Amino acid sequence: MKFLDQVKIYIKAGNGGDGSPSFRREKFIEYGGPDGGDGGKGGSVILKAEQNLNTLIDYRYQQHHKAQRGDNGTGQNKTGKSGDNLILKVPLGTQVFEEDNKTLIYDFLKIGEEFVVATGGKGGLGNTRFKSSTNRAPRKFTKGYTGEEFTIWLQLKTIADIGIIGLPNAGKSSLLSAITNANPKIANYQFTTLNPNLGVTKYDDKEVTIADIPGLVEGAHKGTGLGTQFLKHIERCKSLLHLIDITNSDLKKSYKQIKNELKNYSSKLAKKKELVVLNKTDLINEKQIKKIIKDFSKNTKSEIVTLSTLKKSSVSKIKAKLISYAS
Repeated sequence: MKFLDQVKIYIKAGNGGDGSPSFRREKFIEYGGPDGGDGGKGGSVILKAEQNLNTLIDYRYQQHHKAQRGDNGTGQNKTGKSGDNLILKVPLGTQVFEEDNKTLIYDFLKIGEEFVVATGGKGGLGNTRFKSSTNRAPRKFTKGYTGEEFTIWLQLKTIADIGIIGLPNAGKSSLLSAITNANPKIANYQFTTLNPNLGVTKYDDKEVTIADIPGLVEGAHKGTGLGTQFLKHIERCKSLLHLIDITNSDLKKSYKQIKNELKNYSSKLAKKKELVVLNKTDLINEKQIKKIIKDFSKNTKSEIVTLSTLKKSSVSKIKAKLISYAS
């Protein structure tokens, strides 16, 4: 899978540079005093949320990250150069956990957010710092402090206004492609989508971010078909678009199956605002559609609309609906 939503990495901030034990040595100055400068500060490791990222795949291939060490102090009271900070870019929605993968440290909810995950060590003191009235020529200096180091977990939870849910092959990717500029893989077989796809749709100068979640199967809340990995991506969505193939022989069963998976995974998730969309209406006639809606409406209190991704008017109608469900 090209998409990766969880990874374990090791990070190490830079050590501080050592202080200098230098003494002033110039012509005609026989007893120059101490002039050792302090060491530079070590670089810190900083995580930053980037807009154009949607995966943690880069960290699969590089799992050790170290910031630059501070330079040592030198004579003439020159402080060593501080080490450069190491900035690691992560997608919006990334959560940072301690090594136990349970204790949450930070949660990135805004683009451009930064979090110092490991602080660089302070620089050591040069011998000038230890000069006193009783000790004119101190040889004492200190080493730089060690930078912080940790093993952490990065977990990605997609942030979107609307999450599209449904059984495999319900037409979720086709819908996302029709209403946004996203280009998900589309084919007429199950599990075409193996990772969440994001797209943005515009209507009346308003934008809505939409996530296409891979099809959920029975037992998804237990991890069947990577279910728990997919379900966590809709926890942050404001509303859900429940897409159902109207040609399905048992719409009630299809609907209840997905609702049960949501409920078993999280009661909060099951209570999210929902728009039920009966898809592929171009495959049956108008009389059948009306009868199906009448029968199916007994199974839910959610709003029910119909859709054919082949008709522009139908797609526009869905766009207008999504604006109200995203607020």
